[in-house]
Amino acid sequence: MLLLQLGVVAVVVAATGCIFGWLTYEDLGRDAEQQALAIARSVAAEDDVRAGVAAFADAPAGELDPEALAAGTLQSSAEEVRRRTGSLFVVITEDAGLRLAHPNPALLGLPVSTDPSEALAGREVTSQERGTLGHSARAKVPVHAPGSITRVVGEVSVGISRQDVLASLQEAITPVALTTLGALALAAAASAALGRRLKRLTLGLEPEEISALAQDQEAVLRGVDEGVVGVSADRRITVCNREAGRLLGVEDPERLVGRPLAEAGLPESFPALLAAATPESPAIEQVIGPRVLILSARAVLPARSPQRRRVRSRGPARGAAVDGAPELGWVVMVRDRTELQSLTRQLDAVGALSTALRAQRHEFANRLHTISGLLGIGDPEEARRYVAEVTATGPLSYPAEQAELLRDPYLQAFLGAKSVEAAERGVILRIGDETLIRGRVTDPQDVTTVIGNLVDNAVRAAVQGGAEPRWVEVELLDEWTGEEGTLHVVVADSGNGLRSQDAERIFAQGWSTARPPGPPDAGGGGEPPRAALPDAHGQGFGLSLSRELARRRGGDVWVADPGRPGGPGAVFCARLPGTVADGTPAADAGSRTGGNGTPTEGER
Repeated sequence: MLLLQLGVVAVVVAATGCIFGWLTYEDLGRDAEQQALAIARSVAAEDDVRAGVAAFADAPAGELDPEALAAGTLQSSAEEVRRRTGSLFVVITEDAGLRLAHPNPALLGLPVSTDPSEALAGREVTSQERGTLGHSARAKVPVHAPGSITRVVGEVSVGISRQDVLASLQEAITPVALTTLGALALAAAASAALGRRLKRLTLGLEPEEISALAQDQEAVLRGVDEGVVGVSADRRITVCNREAGRLLGVEDPERLVGRPLAEAGLPESFPALLAAATPESPAIEQVIGPRVLILSARAVLPARSPQRRRVRSRGPARGAAVDGAPELGWVVMVRDRTELQSLTRQLDAVGALSTALRAQRHEFANRLHTISGLLGIGDPEEARRYVAEVTATGPLSYPAEQAELLRDPYLQAFLGAKSVEAAERGVILRIGDETLIRGRVTDPQDVTTVIGNLVDNAVRAAVQGGAEPRWVEVELLDEWTGEEGTLHVVVADSGNGLRSQDAERIFAQGWSTARPPGPPDAGGGGEPPRAALPDAHGQGFGLSLSRELARRRGGDVWVADPGRPGGPGAVFCARLPGTVADGTPAADAGSRTGGNGTPTEGER
């Protein structure tokens, strides 16, 4: 392990150093190109150079005398710049590419070794090429005739030697090389210390011995923050920690150790969960008591090594493994998702209100524009009349029919948002005539979870039903016993109804039309059962969770009428105690209540 770690560190450090060196070399090359470009520009801009090159460009062909060029002003000027800047060369040519100045006088009057066409076409060029003086970073700049910015009479080529670039690279790379060697030394020391510590922590065990020990302990692994239930190959519980007992509602989890799984009183889903368990099987979600739990089972398979030990089971009939069971059994992990579900319900409620606010944004703007227009044209009486109408009818306009019967603003906004969603799917959401809400909702999370699941299922049933028009009707009534109020909910739809035998099965966890429980009966007409459609949580847990929330409060959710094929569909009822408190909205009790908000005799 020490050698492997050192090898990996050495390879990584070496590769990093090489990449850094290459990138540094490229950067230095580009810097040299820019330096050469700046020198070439300054030479090409000198008046003497422009005039001298223009004179040779206008001279007849074949009159370039190397001796005269060597003694000329262009050669002396170019050499002066080359010596002053430390460049490899400064070359000046005329418009045919013949050298007018060059560090090697023997090459004067001859064509340049690299292509000058780009510079002679009026474009500046930088590159790294090899010429007669070696490899260099070079720049080529056009020379324009005096008094002209378009006529090119020659070019200036300046090169920086590759040796100069490499010298700069050496200066930049030396600290990196020293740092690399230091990192390798530090890694060697750290690896040696780590090796000694690992040896100490593992009590001198080699990897093969540690693997054999892990095989013995895999089936009895105890979780720290999660519930752990270990089941042996003969389906006896070998481990059940305190967290698992708390989540599963077991008062004394230690007493389960050694018992057969069938007699332990654990959820009925455990046998099926174990039967489908593999080393990579997915987790399932289940409502157990007041909690939403995530259960995942893993088959524990021993590694094939000569030091493998036999599995020891506790209790009678030890070692009698079940056919098809893994050799070491299973480990079931139990995780609590109740808080996440609560946050999800809060987010759903906030999302519903946000949808309603977005839907009403333009309506508020339009009404304000109307009032502004009436005042702008000098008709305050009409503006006051319009404001009175708005005040009388309420500020919101949802697709929900008779939404004004909802006195609680939270219910009005939530069902209003649901009516917008239903309208997008071609379903009319209406509030029943017998709706009467005199108080205010005190637990919007549970209320919106139950109502939202029932309404969403009803909308899906109406969409899949054959009746026209498609509708969903919701009636709400608050009942008072002392200071505590109970909210009653009735949801009906125009769908195809339920099969009579499914009135209770639809509340089973995970029951969905994606997994039909059986062939339709003769009276069902082959239509899909309404509430078995995917619910608000998308996994067949919405109705089960809604019933659990209601029963936790002492209420319930049930099917009042299964409906019939062709419509009307099923009728669902819910009773939610302790979700309404006294708080009748003022100024809107007119037609439904007396002056003090008390229901009239007819309403009673």
